[in-house]
Amino acid sequence: MTTYKTRQEVPEQEKWNLNDLYSDVGLWEKDYRHIEEMAEKLKTFDGQIHNGHSLYQYLKQSEELSYVFNKLYAYPMLKVDEDTRETTSQSLLDKAKQLSVKVSSSTSFFMPFLLSLEEETLKSYINEEKGLDYFAEDLMESFRYKLHVLSKDQEKILSQLGEALSVPSHTFGMINNADIKFGKVTGDNGEPIELTRGMYTKLIEDENREKRKEAYFAYYKPYLQLKNSIAATLSGAIKNNVTMAKVRHYPSALEKGLFGDRVPKEVYENLISTTKKNITPLHRYTKIRKEKLKLDELHQYDMSVPLISGVKPVISYEEAYETMLKALSPLGKDYIQMLREFRDARYIDVRETPGKRSGAYNLGIYGVHPFILLNHQDDLDSLFTLVHECGHGVHSMLSSKYQPQISAKYSIFVAEVASTVNEVLLINYLLKNEQDSNVRKHLLNHFIDQYKGTFFTQVMFAEFEKKTHEMAEAGIPLNVDIFNQTYETLFREYNGDTIVFDEQVKYGWSRIPHFYRPFYVYKYATGYASAIHLATRIFEGDEKTIQSYLEFLKSGCSDYPLELLKKTGVDLTTSEPIENALKRFEELVDEFSKIL
Repeated sequence: MTTYKTRQEVPEQEKWNLNDLYSDVGLWEKDYRHIEEMAEKLKTFDGQIHNGHSLYQYLKQSEELSYVFNKLYAYPMLKVDEDTRETTSQSLLDKAKQLSVKVSSSTSFFMPFLLSLEEETLKSYINEEKGLDYFAEDLMESFRYKLHVLSKDQEKILSQLGEALSVPSHTFGMINNADIKFGKVTGDNGEPIELTRGMYTKLIEDENREKRKEAYFAYYKPYLQLKNSIAATLSGAIKNNVTMAKVRHYPSALEKGLFGDRVPKEVYENLISTTKKNITPLHRYTKIRKEKLKLDELHQYDMSVPLISGVKPVISYEEAYETMLKALSPLGKDYIQMLREFRDARYIDVRETPGKRSGAYNLGIYGVHPFILLNHQDDLDSLFTLVHECGHGVHSMLSSKYQPQISAKYSIFVAEVASTVNEVLLINYLLKNEQDSNVRKHLLNHFIDQYKGTFFTQVMFAEFEKKTHEMAEAGIPLNVDIFNQTYETLFREYNGDTIVFDEQVKYGWSRIPHFYRPFYVYKYATGYASAIHLATRIFEGDEKTIQSYLEFLKSGCSDYPLELLKKTGVDLTTSEPIENALKRFEELVDEFSKIL
């Protein structure tokens, strides 16, 4: 594998080109001053919007500001991610953050003002000013929240409580990221070494069972020691959600969480009930895992180790890119041409170097192009990561190209569809073309485990959130015992009785940061199911699906997520996409059991 000691050693072609944002810091500073002036101008609209013309002027200038500000903020953020140790980039990012506060403060009057208007007054403004046609849909969308917005004085009090209400989430973040120490595990040379999260994800997949077991118990130890503190933070976060839902007149915390995407609670409930009706193949896979590993007892620390040993294909970045272009060719020439442009015009930062931010992401910037961060490791996971992030990248590119700024930013609900469609097309392509039976088995195993993590585990988490919020709404006290009991019951229902339950299993809830962002995780599962549904048809060459899917990628947030997906043939208000995804999982388990 290619390793680089410094960023300078990396070939130019494998580094993103930030000159596309600013060719020098002087131009960045110029935009900084421009935004400061624009923010001051926006402040002067406070109390001065009395007709359609002044409303239009405010909105037009506000949109211009956000266009420039997005570029300005992205530049130092991307610079910092190239090398987090670099102080010049950090100070630019700090300046951008301070400017963000100024901008927010200069526009904070607007939403309370807008929602204080009568609907008829707003409609009369829109009718009298032609320019407001562009903003009309967004203005009326804001009115959906009118029922849930309180008086000006009450809103002021709530905004002052904002920091206090975020304490549970912030406290958990500090415990989880700063305070928790996992202790020591045995290194390769027999020396004790400090366990880290990154190391844990590798060790829990190690073929040496003793290493997996040692890492598992070390990883959970601090969570068990801090169980009461973490239970208090989670309980606080849930109670805050429930209280805010009541204060803002939502029927339940769940419905408040789904309101923004206009998703009926039946979609959430249907996801859970349909999955549980079709859970048998997952139980069967757990049994296959136990048999294949030849274990008397299957424990949770045996659930991540690959079942096919000795298969670790080396895939260079060049090879990975060419494989991606072939695998995604069913999406058409224009799609593939865009991916070539990503590489040739240097939208991607490829290599891991000292100080570089870990992980991978896509950042779409309206009016410029996407920037993709990778830490390519020349392995199968890195190939999947490349394909995944490029899915987001093309989605950003097409939404920017075909939508005006106001409707170009797609919602999280649909974001994972674009990336997962690519992953499914890739796995289908690899399975179709792979001759080596061992590698084929490895690919199937990879796909099934990915399915389990992205779909089944997220549905289980979604049900845990629903149950614990309902308990809080019913006045049932939330504590360690309640969380343990709820989590353990669900874990058994989803994973079956093949697994032997160590004490640690029921504490799974204590380490999930997503629980502090309520009713979010279900989107991974609906996105995955939608992607399976679409990718299967695209792979088969269904022209109608291909065209409607490409239109979907161009749509940004021009409609609500469920409506955008319906246009591709995926209707999440029915159980069909979920049933199809579960049927596909069953087929994979069947195939895997036959070739083992």
